[in-house]
Amino acid sequence: SEMCIRDRNYTIMKLKHLYMLGAVALMTASCNEDRFLDLKPQGSLNEDIMTSTEGADLLVNAAYAALGGPEGQSWSVWCHPTSNWTYGEVRSDNAYKGGGGVGDLNEVHRMETFDMDATNGFLDSKWYHLYCSVQRCNSALRVLNAATDEQVNGRVSRIAEMKVLRAHYYFELSRLFNKIPYFDENVEISQYPDIPNNEFTRDEILSMLAKEMLDAAEQLPASQPEVGRIHKYIALAYAAKIKLYQAYQQDEITHAVTSINKELLREVVSLCDQVTASNRYGLLDDFQGLDLVTNENGKESVFAIQYSMNDGTESAGRINWSNLLNSPGGGSPYGGDGFFLPSQDLINAYQTDANGLPDFNYQSKSDYSWAVLNNGVYTLQNTTPNVDPRLDFVVGRPTITWKTYPDKPCEGWVRDKDTYGYNCAKRFWVSPESSDMFNGWPWGASQLNWQIIRYADILLWKAEALIELNEGNGLETARDLINQIRNRARNSAYVKDFNDHSKYAANYLVNPYPADVWNQDYARQALRWETRLEKALEGERFFDLVRWGIVETTMNNYITAESDNRIYYANAHFTGGKDEYYPVPNNQYGFSGGKYVQNPGYAPFN
Repeated sequence: SEMCIRDRNYTIMKLKHLYMLGAVALMTASCNEDRFLDLKPQGSLNEDIMTSTEGADLLVNAAYAALGGPEGQSWSVWCHPTSNWTYGEVRSDNAYKGGGGVGDLNEVHRMETFDMDATNGFLDSKWYHLYCSVQRCNSALRVLNAATDEQVNGRVSRIAEMKVLRAHYYFELSRLFNKIPYFDENVEISQYPDIPNNEFTRDEILSMLAKEMLDAAEQLPASQPEVGRIHKYIALAYAAKIKLYQAYQQDEITHAVTSINKELLREVVSLCDQVTASNRYGLLDDFQGLDLVTNENGKESVFAIQYSMNDGTESAGRINWSNLLNSPGGGSPYGGDGFFLPSQDLINAYQTDANGLPDFNYQSKSDYSWAVLNNGVYTLQNTTPNVDPRLDFVVGRPTITWKTYPDKPCEGWVRDKDTYGYNCAKRFWVSPESSDMFNGWPWGASQLNWQIIRYADILLWKAEALIELNEGNGLETARDLINQIRNRARNSAYVKDFNDHSKYAANYLVNPYPADVWNQDYARQALRWETRLEKALEGERFFDLVRWGIVETTMNNYITAESDNRIYYANAHFTGGKDEYYPVPNNQYGFSGGKYVQNPGYAPFN
């Protein structure tokens, strides 16, 4: 965390020239101020080389590398994660910050408790990193546009790939900061500070990004020779996601959902159908297979950040530095920093009733599986209720078998147990005895990819659109889609008791939704529940709540439910019309020469 503080201070100093990236900076996957203004290649990189396949690919690869953070294998990405564990999960009802207490990464603690203002350095750095990533795409596009098909192999595809990547970075900016400046590769760099951040509304930004995805899809091949390179179906899937967000139209001041655009929802359904019709995707047979390297580019992966180990680069390789602080600590075999811990509320939400269906009233009941530590021995209380088996695929509970690790079960691998309790995150890590895990620093590292879009998303997006449309047999189709996901959980290999492998570790019971309960209101609640349980800790939860227009009620109910266990929530409160988005950082206001306006609810710029 000390490194992150130094990074914040260094980043503030280098924000004077935010957007400009030089060719050398692009190739080294960095984003340093002294290179921002150098647009032409330096040294041996003359213009002829840059308008060649070799030169263009250097720029294209740098734009891809920014998916993992534009500063590559720098510790800075720990504090500004592209996995969105801070922005999409800690800010939601799914997770606590964790680590060494509320002062450890205090900027993230302030995100968790909605104590945000425009001076938060981690927000400033996130804005900066995303615009570095946008500019990498623009730099590549300028070279590709100036070249010919004869000079650059696959030029048309590369242009489309860069537009998809740029739209991805802009989409992240939009759902984080709302009021953002938008520009493409045709805007002169000298004009950047003059571009206002309120030229386009949220709806207009999303409309432009969806169009860019669809236009790119027209130019992209159905498959690519290299794993991880963007193809047509990635663009179509991402267009579906953006249009789903756009369909929930928001008031520009209160951020309340004012209407749902049915035509956009029909387009979401059509786009999801096109992706499914490619017959290249499906659900893995076992949910736990999502955390196995062997499946990382398998049938469930639609769009992923490609990571690698033992690739000749420093440390372990091109690993997921965004999640590095999050490997379990507290005496775990990973030896990590122990940030990003599942909330008790998330654990409670996995409870099911006698029919194996969700218990929608879980917040009125006692906490499930709360731990007691006595003389170094953990015991779990209130473990008789039924639970969805995904609970123990996602959450590391004390005394419960940890993946395939044979030495011992999870033992409360949390650093500050008094503040955050005893549960840790089980997702996104390979088992510590696996040959896929790097031993030592970086803790818990592996080449496991990060899934930006997986096939379960496609099923859930289509189901959501069909439920809101409520046309024809759409509700029944949505039930089938959701039940595909529930049946995958039902048929996965349940976690066994550590001491007696003839028994399961909990009373697991999950069943598909029956037709007799399935009206629109119930279906909507079921869809949102399924999205939470299936996608828990994947960086999407907070953004889902904002899209659905239920974030204020959900978060304040959560804070109330959790405040008895988490005393730092005592003064926390979600303010509607403000906390749906982050404030535009002060340093960016300075960069614009006073042109930027602040988001509603925050103190206006002086």
